Formats: sequence, C-alpha cells, structure tokens
Amino acid sequence: MANNQSVRRHLDAFTRSRIIGKLEEGCSVTSVAAEFRIAHRIVSRLWRQFQTTGTAIRGFSSGRPRGTTPADDRYIVLQARRNRRQTAGEIAGHTTGRPISRFTVARRLHGGGPVRTTPFTVCTFNKCPSEKAFSVVPGTPELERQ
Repeated sequence: MANNQSVRRHLDAFTRSRIIGKLEEGCSVTSVAAEFRIAHRIVSRLWRQFQTTGTAIRGFSSGRPRGTTPADDRYIVLQARRNRRQTAGEIAGHTTGRPISRFTVARRLHGGGPVRTTPFTVCTFNKCPSEKAFSVVPGTPELERQ
C-alpha cells in the first residue's frame, strides 16, 4: 500500500461516545473534528446518525444474509437429538417457515453437534493394599471421592 493512499479505520465505541458527548456539550462539528484529528464529514455523519436514531452504534450487517435464524438452528439440533436416525434432508423437510436446504442442516449440526459426550474416567485397581483402592489413569479428570 502506497503512503499517499488513505486508510479506512472505524472509530471504536469509546471514541464515538466521546465525540457525541462533545457535540452534546455544544461544541461545533469543526472543533470536534480538529480535536480528534478526523474529517469534518465523519463527525457530521455521526452526529446526524445520533440525532435520527438516538444511538451511535455501528451496524454489523454485511455479507450474505443467513438462511436460518438462531431459533431455527436450535430447532434443527433439537430434532436431531429427538431422532438420531433422521437424515439432514428429513430434518430440513420438518422445519417450519421458509424451506431450508439439507446442506444447511448438515452445516448447523456439524457446528454445535447434536450430541455432546461427557468425558469419562478410567480407573484401574492397584495390587498393593496399602495404597488407595483405585488410581486415576493419567490424562483423565480426577474422580470425586466422598
């Protein structure tokens, strides 16, 4: 990247709130822009956004829209847990609302996994009676003893 090209950086939330605070105090857009060393246009656009929406939070909608909502994702995982023998295509056919592809269902199931297995502890009995009745195999979680 050449030195004469501008670099786009987003203002962090703290800086945005400081700018809004200065403008609410009555400072001019030009003086605030000079103080923060940013363009006048950025400050005026931020101020106008704050006045119309009441917030100065950046929008995060970019890229391709999601095919399923988080509620759809939970329903897909729930269906997979209820009947482990269902295929992704069958689960996709049972979803409510808009149609969902079987590939989307498969991706959602691979993301969180329909069943989470809990780790188990392997115990071996010692031959020496003076030691504890069992020992925990290295690499497994400790057993809880009463």
